[in-house]
Amino acid sequence: MQPYVVLGVCSFTHDSSAALLVDGELVGFVEEERLSGVKHTRTYPEHAVTWLMSEAGITPEQVNEVAYNFHGLHYLRVVPAALGLVGDPASRHRAVARAASFTKVALRTVRRVQALRRRFPHARVRPSLHHRTHQMYAFAASGWESAAVLVVDSLGEAQTTTIALGRQSEPGRPALRPVYELTDPASLGYAYGSVTEHLGWRRGDEEGTVMALAALGDPARFRALFADAIPITPTGFALHPGYFAPRVLASSFARLTPRFAAETCPRRASDAPIKQVHRDLAAALQERAENVMLHLAALAKTRTGRRRLCVGGGVATNCVAVGKIVKSGLFEEVFVPPAPGDAGTAIGAAAAVHLEGSARPLAGVANACYLGPAYADQLPDLSRFTVHRLDGDVAEVLAERLADGQIVGLFQGRVEAGPRALGNRSILASPLKPGVVARLNDTVKFRESFRPFAPMVTAERAAEYFALGQEAPFMSMASSVTDLAREQIPAVVHANGTARVQTVTQDGNPFIHKVLTAFARRTGVPVLINTSLNVKGKPICGTPAMALDCLAGSGLDALLLEGRWITT
Repeated sequence: MQPYVVLGVCSFTHDSSAALLVDGELVGFVEEERLSGVKHTRTYPEHAVTWLMSEAGITPEQVNEVAYNFHGLHYLRVVPAALGLVGDPASRHRAVARAASFTKVALRTVRRVQALRRRFPHARVRPSLHHRTHQMYAFAASGWESAAVLVVDSLGEAQTTTIALGRQSEPGRPALRPVYELTDPASLGYAYGSVTEHLGWRRGDEEGTVMALAALGDPARFRALFADAIPITPTGFALHPGYFAPRVLASSFARLTPRFAAETCPRRASDAPIKQVHRDLAAALQERAENVMLHLAALAKTRTGRRRLCVGGGVATNCVAVGKIVKSGLFEEVFVPPAPGDAGTAIGAAAAVHLEGSARPLAGVANACYLGPAYADQLPDLSRFTVHRLDGDVAEVLAERLADGQIVGLFQGRVEAGPRALGNRSILASPLKPGVVARLNDTVKFRESFRPFAPMVTAERAAEYFALGQEAPFMSMASSVTDLAREQIPAVVHANGTARVQTVTQDGNPFIHKVLTAFARRTGVPVLINTSLNVKGKPICGTPAMALDCLAGSGLDALLLEGRWITT
């Protein structure tokens, strides 16, 4: 019997990626940027698909279904309401442009599906509703039998916020029932991205920088403004068109109104100094985002009656907001998949199509994050570097050198899924050494000095340092810290008193767990700084060549590359 092969694709918008299911088993998943070196690339994921075909030992002709993560015709839902803005004096000048832009994108998305058909002429190409792909991935990755599923992003066709009830009556057969939606222009992702751009950072890329900056500001200065600009309602929230102009899907149309700038500050140039007004604006934006997310989580609890919550969509990468949901006690447990943004929808789209077309259960999706290529036997020429093959226990050697104060890049095993390095493509450092944060920001990552670094800790001892109260294997939620953490590891505690923690189990990543244990044996502290193996503006290093370039172009002391200790 021929295998049932489903290829999931995120492509042509941003964060291109691909996932492959063969008879329901997840062969792999990888973001294209990890292989091409182009951050947030929107191109067809050629490298990712080529690797997946090779990994599975199949050809494109054997693919039965191609699952795409957008459904073009659903963009047309926005058009009637967009034309209705003609009667609103504040928005009428954008009404026709808004309707025309959504129509244009709808047709463009249909053409993209046709382009995929030309690449896979023997397969059926299935467009999927974008939020459904987010929901499916978030719920399937949790492995739970039942949960509320909350997806919050900038835009998925017409939807911006959805709640679904996830149930799994038998293992590997997740099912979803939609219970709630908000449509554009009510979009928290649109609002956060707009203010990010106003503050001088790249929308769709550097919202995390604004989240970090928020800890240094006073939200009271603009609290009332954001209460008006993003009003919370019994059925969700809205955006005030006097501050956030209704979306037009064209870069030539501003997202914020002149009124917003007049009541806050002029738009900051990316190279301009950061002033207190920028910190305060970031703080007020972040506070409002947290309030909205808490409100949406409460709606999810009310409308589903579930005790657990899965969160997906681009806004799910706001670890502080997710941490506030955890801390609220609304749910017994909160789960964010390793790739909550659009890249992860390649898995969700593939899973949804497989479940419709096959009776076989899904496998390899739940709690999986190390899903990309490995290169243990495919190393490039190392002659321009000094290379030592480590003998003995590599984890012990690495722990010793970290305890001595070295900053080390780590490249091992399969590439992680999602925006956080989780120990296979990481930069590790001791949180106990004075000046380590400044050194990492100034000479290794080349990024803003106020940005914090995340800790990784053995799951067994996490409660000694972090008050999250649940495991956080994918570094997706900020936790308040204990007095012991403030005393011993202040380097990983941000100005708001939190840390974006990664808890590591022996089963989840045996090597990193062993390194943490060995480090604790030497120092008494089972915590290391873990940041992604890249420099600012570049994607996480997915290939050995990218990792070696990072070593050569940064202040890393060494790169541990598949058991080889490499220095410049």
